[in-house]
Amino acid sequence: MMPRPPELPDSAWGEVERELVVIDGRKFRIDRPKSSDLLLDYPGVADAFRADEYMPYWADLWPCARMLAKAILRRSWPTGLLTLELGCGLGLGGIAALAQGLHVVFSDYDPNALRFAAANARLNGFKNFETLLLDWRDPPPSRSFPLILASDVCYEQRHIDPLLNVLHALLAAGGECWLTDQDRPPAPLFRERLGQRGFQYQCEPMRVGVPGGDRFKGTLYRIQRKDGKLSEPRGR
Repeated sequence: MMPRPPELPDSAWGEVERELVVIDGRKFRIDRPKSSDLLLDYPGVADAFRADEYMPYWADLWPCARMLAKAILRRSWPTGLLTLELGCGLGLGGIAALAQGLHVVFSDYDPNALRFAAANARLNGFKNFETLLLDWRDPPPSRSFPLILASDVCYEQRHIDPLLNVLHALLAAGGECWLTDQDRPPAPLFRERLGQRGFQYQCEPMRVGVPGGDRFKGTLYRIQRKDGKLSEPRGR
């Protein structure tokens, strides 16, 4: 098993910036390092890159996280539904799920991401959550989740098989994974490998924007095992 990224002191990322994120009129406060590039200069991060090609992508708020939050907020969910967010980063997707009454387990390979995700959940007034340090290559054998969330986790081809492995291990029978992707180059291979590994999926185009700023497009994947049946989304 490869060494994990180190837990970093506050000095590694410097100043923290608070962003007001507006999704379909819902407002969330997200703290993040003001300059994520500072992390690249920290010795422990450089060591993690040499060991495992690790990059601290968790420290930025990516468009796909906004897409995932938007998709979650537009659906009605069973109260308390056990939900895992894979590669949670700053936690926006999981926080949107908390706002919809779900019980969220934030998971990430990086302990620093979990620290920010938990702090951001509390910043938005939520306490009904857990954190889980998770390497997709070594998922816990005793847990399963009826809902798994993920955003922008297929940005490199080498991530596809570990991602499918963790979905196979942790997605409960009859459960769904909601995954947003910005239609990055590995997307065709991801769709091919889903079918090969025994999953079925539906795709929905997604668009999000920053108020007064750029707009982005991508895809929401709703993924199940082939022996399951995708349910119809229920709007608010």
